[in-house]
Amino acid sequence: MSGKLFVVGTGPGNPEQTTPEALAAIAASHVFFGYGPYLDRLTLREDQRRVASDNREELSRAKDALHTAASGEQVCVVSGGDPGVFAMAAAVLEALEAGPPSWRQVDLQIVPGITAMLAVAARVGAPLGHDFCAISLSDNLKPWTVIEARLRAVAGAGLVIALYNPISKARPHQLGAAFAILREVLPWSTPVIFGRAAGRPDEAITIMTLAEAEPARADMATCVIIGSPETRVIEREGLPPLVYSPRSTGGGA
Repeated sequence: MSGKLFVVGTGPGNPEQTTPEALAAIAASHVFFGYGPYLDRLTLREDQRRVASDNREELSRAKDALHTAASGEQVCVVSGGDPGVFAMAAAVLEALEAGPPSWRQVDLQIVPGITAMLAVAARVGAPLGHDFCAISLSDNLKPWTVIEARLRAVAGAGLVIALYNPISKARPHQLGAAFAILREVLPWSTPVIFGRAAGRPDEAITIMTLAEAEPARADMATCVIIGSPETRVIEREGLPPLVYSPRSTGGGA
């Protein structure tokens, strides 16, 4: 008899930003699979068991969770942010599609969460107030040439860009390369927001221009938002500036 599999997003790290639906799914589950730091955010009961794994073992984690749920357990796969945004929901569905028929009988529920770009945007105003996109700079699952092409395309199309996975020890150069590409297309006065650990005690939010943007300001806990040519900054005396993208751009509604 198949059990149930929740794929849960706990939000960007502030417990107050975990949704009631996610908390209910966590309370109903018995076995938890996830990246260790994400599991550490949970307060589990004695009857609940955690299975931690490395952050680059998503597909293996998804297979283990599906196998456990297919055996009749109540299982929860835990993501930070939203599970459908560069997170575990896609890995679970990839494993399910390629897996045995019994996995397709699992009662699967994907529970949304607040993703990093929304948390960062809320801290500074409304930079995502008009058309935008999200791009991961990680080339673990796609070639860097594809990332370059997408950056040029969306910058040329006038979209605000949220960059996930901007930099790591294994990829120290890619954010700088991304900024170089964007400077070829966008005005150098375009606002750039570095949002690190939004909503957590170690939060750091910085607003600067594309001309000033430096890769060293980011780490893997940072979401970088690059405005469009339409994005505006409202300066306020004695208060942090606000950033927004107008609802009407290019003469359209």
